Amino acid sequence: MHIRRLAILLPLLASAAPIAAQQDPVGAGQIVPVAPPPPAMRPADPGAAPLVSPITVSWPKRDAEDLLAYVQRVGEEGLDPADYAPDALRQAIDGGDAARLDSVATQTFLKLSSDLALGHVRGDARIDWHIEDPDLNGNEQYAMMERAVQQHSVHDTLNALLPTHPQYQELKSVLAGTTDAAKRDKIRVNMDRWRWLPRDLGRKYVIVNVPAYSVALVEDGRVIARRRAVAGAVKTATPQLNATISGAIFNPWWEVPASINKEVAGKKGYVRVKVGENGFRYRQPPGPANALGKVKLVMPNPHAIYLHDTNAKGLFDKQMRAYSHGCIRTEDAIGFTGILLEDASLWDTAKINETLASGKTVQANLAAPIPVYITYFTAAAVADKNEVIAYSDIYGRDKPVATALADRSGVTKLAAN
Repeated sequence: MHIRRLAILLPLLASAAPIAAQQDPVGAGQIVPVAPPPPAMRPADPGAAPLVSPITVSWPKRDAEDLLAYVQRVGEEGLDPADYAPDALRQAIDGGDAARLDSVATQTFLKLSSDLALGHVRGDARIDWHIEDPDLNGNEQYAMMERAVQQHSVHDTLNALLPTHPQYQELKSVLAGTTDAAKRDKIRVNMDRWRWLPRDLGRKYVIVNVPAYSVALVEDGRVIARRRAVAGAVKTATPQLNATISGAIFNPWWEVPASINKEVAGKKGYVRVKVGENGFRYRQPPGPANALGKVKLVMPNPHAIYLHDTNAKGLFDKQMRAYSHGCIRTEDAIGFTGILLEDASLWDTAKINETLASGKTVQANLAAPIPVYITYFTAAAVADKNEVIAYSDIYGRDKPVATALADRSGVTKLAAN
């Protein structure tokens, strides 16, 4: 395809698009560029200023019309058509200036494809969101646009960027059937959060929805195990992140976070460990009082957030369960771990019980790693009833997302505390 070298504004938006809960229908690739993308084609950091692109694509009128038609109906995906300047594209199509049409259509496609694949909201509005989304990069995005125009497949190409998770489709269906403004806003916020996640969550994965206090194991798109959870308290909110579960530690020691050293200093049942010249940290040995309970999943991540058992099992009976220091306390964690270990031949129920009874700290490795996603969805849809199950917005994260959705750039700066 012929490439014109033009200086066009490229608002290439970096962000990242689910679960939804006790009743949430749960389920959802990495694109590797063949060569480094030119600097202007790399996605910007969340919240960064738009970039200037030196390249554009030659757009036949029929393909530009297809692009405009998609923009005009993008409200079905919970996005605002006005964010993609349909009037400017209409004028460029009708204006007869080929260079102008190429410039406007290229900008529109790049912005729209980025929002469909990675989400419209970015920057500060994604509070404490650390999930990587490899669905699109600048180099692949440009090549994808070229192919879409060459093959006259603009509509299908854009559709292929949408989340595949059933819950996204359920939310979309309910959105189409409601006119209630508050309900629509709730749905749109959570549809964009699905776009922040990878389209492919894996054949088998664990997904946590903090507002629903829910942990689920999904295999081949079907929930095969679900447990209630206790999440981080408001002051110690659970971050949203992805990690890989490689195993479990039975009878774990608890390495007390430095942030709560003062809470345990001097208390019985903690071991003080010297750090450096004058510092100390604390550890809690295995036993009935251990805050991690009898098992902790091995899922290294920079936030030191884990799924684990607990010695405070009465909290699972509460409706609102935001009490932890950030980690996810999992109901029947031993049974849940046993399901994860089913493919590891050594670790049947008898072996697990024997290990727990020994009191020794032992690590059991999974037969294959399992990805885990800790997410924040405040709504799940039940499309056949045209209903939305709403969960409490524990950490007050919906409003910044809704505000950013109403902003063309998708960037919202939060006020300083």
